[in-house]
Amino acid sequence: MILYPRADFKKVSDISIEFLKENNIQALILDVDNTLIDYYKNLSEETINWAKKIKEENVKLYILSNSNKKNKVENVAKTLEIPYKFFAKKPLKTGFIKIQEELKLEPERIATVGDQLFTDIIGGNRCKMFTILVEPINKKDIWITMWKRPIEEFIIKKYKKAKAKGEL
Repeated sequence: MILYPRADFKKVSDISIEFLKENNIQALILDVDNTLIDYYKNLSEETINWAKKIKEENVKLYILSNSNKKNKVENVAKTLEIPYKFFAKKPLKTGFIKIQEELKLEPERIATVGDQLFTDIIGGNRCKMFTILVEPINKKDIWITMWKRPIEEFIIKKYKKAKAKGEL
């Protein structure tokens, strides 16, 4: 189903290199808001260290954010020392495809990681990429995301129930 991720984790730093290797993932397209940073723009040391380890294992990292705040996205990208694109308009395919072309990888070798079904997961699934859902870092969201959360939570419950039954 286009709304369901292929995998889910509590937080981005729970995605292990072993998991990526098992699934033949060579690159991660990362969301920013509530995936890498919280509402207050805090980027944890844990996430910084995770990104460093992942890169040391030759997995490419790339940020794709819907935020139109270039400075915010750029600051995260600079701290993690990875490329970025902002104002991506996910779930449109454009940003995902541009990154795929830059990375010169098949879509199956790229995982998209984010906290929202209606942007990160649908966008990645539409591009035939491996999709990974993480829980939002913080309950506090921008207004446009807040109205979608209850709908996403309902779908996530259905997804987790189907996953527990072995239906996925």
